[in-house]
Amino acid sequence: RYSDYPDMFISWNILSTIGSIMSTISMILLMFIIMESFLSQRLILFKFFMASNLEWMNLYPPINHTYSEIPSTFNL
Repeated sequence: RYSDYPDMFISWNILSTIGSIMSTISMILLMFIIMESFLSQRLILFKFFMASNLEWMNLYPPINHTYSEIPSTFNL
């Protein structure tokens, strides 16, 4: 199904057509980017996410009553 407006609304019909073409091109581009990223298997150049913080040491979602008290970090 597609939107079809009466002839007096030709500008809306053109706008609807342009929007659907943009959506189609965007989906094709997204699929190409995903496929290319799987096939190229490039290494990560920069690792911004450092999972060494205390909150990343637990399972997600955390188990009830994970700590008996609120954990603290100290600089030694």
